[in-house]
Amino acid sequence: MGRCHPSERAARSPSMVRIVFGGLALAVSLAACGGSAPSSTAQADLQRQADLYAIDQIEVKWHEAASTHDLDMMMLLWADNARFNVGAQTFTGKDQIRNFFATKAAPFKSTNHWVSETPAYKIKTTVNGNKGTLYFECHYVDPSTKTVVNVVGANQEVARINGKWLITSSAIASPVLGE
Repeated sequence: MGRCHPSERAARSPSMVRIVFGGLALAVSLAACGGSAPSSTAQADLQRQADLYAIDQIEVKWHEAASTHDLDMMMLLWADNARFNVGAQTFTGKDQIRNFFATKAAPFKSTNHWVSETPAYKIKTTVNGNKGTLYFECHYVDPSTKTVVNVVGANQEVARINGKWLITSSAIASPVLGE
């Protein structure tokens, strides 16, 4: 039988095996702990970005609905018990809100063929868990005259309801210039 080199004997000794396996276990534990924190932070950030995008889509669909007179699309944006303040008037629930858009809202009148636009820098969106806010301005343009015919600011509270972001409260008014 040949003799082992001293380093080979040390590598095979029970105490060395314990040290090696202990070190490996420690390394794996630290890697697992260190790996989970950034992963959960990254996942939370990804969820936040997805929520902000979903809330922003309310503005996109609002303007698409207004530009195409699509009342059904507009109503998909509202929670069943939503509140909508227009000047001194308050409309509560989808039926009253739908009636407002169908009978009083200038962009939905059949005689108006306006295009509704929003300057991107005038959109403000926040999210905190299952609630958020959305502010945007509607610049209504009459393409036949190439003029802005109306400007309205809309300030909304939104909530995730059954997995979908919906308007729970909204107030519209003419925005203050310069803001």
